[in-house]
This record gives sequence, C-alpha cells and structure tokens, in this order.
Amino acid sequence: MKIWHLVTLLILFSFASVFLGVTDLSPTHIFNLSEAQQQVLLTSRLPRLASIVIAGASMSIVGLIMQQLSRNRFVSPTTAGTMDAARLGILVSLMVFTAASPLQQMLISFVFALLGTFVFMKILEKVKFKDAIFIPLIGLMFGNIISSVSTFIAYQNDLVQNMSSWMQGDFSMIMSGNYELMLVSIPILIVAYVFANKFTIAGMGEDFAKNLGLNYRQVVNIGLTISALVTASVVLTVGVIPFLGLIIPNVVAIYQGDHLKRTLMHTALLGAVFVLFCDIIGRIVIYPYEIPISLTVGVIGSAVFIFLLLRRRKYGL
Repeated sequence: MKIWHLVTLLILFSFASVFLGVTDLSPTHIFNLSEAQQQVLLTSRLPRLASIVIAGASMSIVGLIMQQLSRNRFVSPTTAGTMDAARLGILVSLMVFTAASPLQQMLISFVFALLGTFVFMKILEKVKFKDAIFIPLIGLMFGNIISSVSTFIAYQNDLVQNMSSWMQGDFSMIMSGNYELMLVSIPILIVAYVFANKFTIAGMGEDFAKNLGLNYRQVVNIGLTISALVTASVVLTVGVIPFLGLIIPNVVAIYQGDHLKRTLMHTALLGAVFVLFCDIIGRIVIYPYEIPISLTVGVIGSAVFIFLLLRRRKYGL
C-alpha cells in the first residue's frame, strides 16, 4: 500500500466523520452555516476528528516502538501493562490529588505508565523462553494484576464508576476544551521520528547496539518514556483503545518491512485511518446512537489479531 493511498483514505474518512451525526450538517452548508451548525462544527466535530487522528496515529507508533525495543511483534501498550498502569495512575490522582488539573493527572498517569512499562521490560530480561506468543501472555497477566489492584482500590473507595469510564474508549464526549491534552503527543512523535534509526539499532539487541557505539540503555529509556507519555495522554482523554498498537505495526510490517523510520509514516497514517473507520462504523450501526470506539476497535482488532496469529503459524513467522 502506498502513502498516497493512505492519505486519500484519511481525507475521505475525515470528510465523512465531520458531516456524520444527528445535527443536520452537510457539505452544502459549509459556506452558509447557521450559528448552531457553526457551533457543532467547531465545538464537537472538528475536535473529535483531531482527537481520533491523534489517538490512532500516536498509539500505533507507540506500539511500533515497543515492538522494536522488545523484539517481539505482539508487544504493545495493551499487552505490556502500560495502559493498566496508566489507569492505576489516574485512580491514584483521583484519590490523593483530588484538585489536580488534567495536566497534573496526565503527569501522574505517565509516572505509573512508565513504571509499569519498565517493570515489564525487566521481567522480559529475566524470561529465558522468549517465544513471540509467550511474552505477550506474561504482559497480559502482569496487566491483569495491575487492573485487579486498581479495581480493589476503587471498590474500597467507591470509585468503581469512575474507573469504568477509563476502561471504555469513547470519542462521543470529546469537545473543544477537553481534548487539547492529546496535542502533547505531536511533539513527542516528532522526537520518535528523530530517534527512529536508533530504535531500529536498539531492536537488534544490546550487544549489537553497543558494538555500533549506541548508548543502548538511554535509547530504550527514551522509547519507553515516549510510550508512557502518549499512552497516559490518550487514556486520560479518550480511554482505553485495545489492539491498536498491536495490530497496526504488524499489518504495516507485512507490506513495508521492519525498518522503523521507513514504516513510521505508514504506521501513523494507517492507525489514524483504522480508528476513523471504526468510529464511523460505530456511529452508523445503531444511528442515531453510538457504539464506543473501544468496542468497534476491539471486535475488528481481535479479528485482525487472530489473522496475524494464523499467518504466523502458516508461514512460521
């Protein structure tokens, strides 16, 4: 698939997303908007579109970085405990720092996400049986332990409903004024592009990287920091979007290869296109109501994940 194919799909799906909704707003109105239509466009539709594109692109790139550094195609924020740790951080901010601003909540969530990812990577270093399927299973178990701790603490403090809202990714509540936190992902992804070649070298192993003069530990720490920051901002703003960082890098690798810098733009565009497509599906299936993005991405993403597993078995990947 060529870049221009993905750009074309992104433009088409973005156009459909802006003009899809209960409020009567069509391309014919664009140069003659009423006050109500203008408010819907600027307050809801465009912020929603921006958050979808940023979330799709950033979480896909984070998955790509984590897979490169861990040298495992099935590692992602979902299967490494990163998202579960970010949710635990949000719970702690709700309990301990009750007056915290969204930015402060994101920083607390980031610290927990970073710690959770570091712990997973340390576990990864100790595991001798580094099978492509076995490692993500360890990550899922680790994430479930964190999630169980979060649920227990939430029950003890009557915060279960608050926690459940972070479990379910949903763009329907995105409005102007409550999505801007996700813009922090843009400069972070630029840093990811700058370090792309170093991530590729680090993904070849510590000994190989050191022989080439690369500061392996520093590069890994930068990659994990990028992953934790992006995950925290997305979880705090939108909620959990499953499978995204897992399947998109794998699909891109099938037709584009493994070089991180060469696949970075493809991964970002395909991630944005995929989330836009899932969001549109969720908005039309039971129109005028919506299906949360976590459900549509979960259903379609799980089907793609099964395909990737079967393909790996068939070709011995």
